[in-house]
Amino acid sequence: MKRAPVWFCSFLAGNHREQRRFRDELASMKGAWPLLMKQRRGGKWTPEEKDKLKGMVRSASSVSPYLFIWAIPGSMLLLPFLAWYLDTRRKQRTKA
Repeated sequence: MKRAPVWFCSFLAGNHREQRRFRDELASMKGAWPLLMKQRRGGKWTPEEKDKLKGMVRSASSVSPYLFIWAIPGSMLLLPFLAWYLDTRRKQRTKA
């Protein structure tokens, strides 16, 4: 049985490394939503929470190239379906 070419093995290793980095960055952003909504609900951020938010924004900015490549094209395909779904929900609410 033949082995895969060196360039292909290198490609797979790089892909695995980037998947791991992406997963780690997303894990570091866990819990951002309640923290972001705290000030909107009338609370105040402590200096520690502000530092945590800065770190989360840095993590999000390092992940953003992946979102442009993978998430945005898919969302463009789903946008007409989402508009239709929201419109049917709005119509159901006005009937009731």
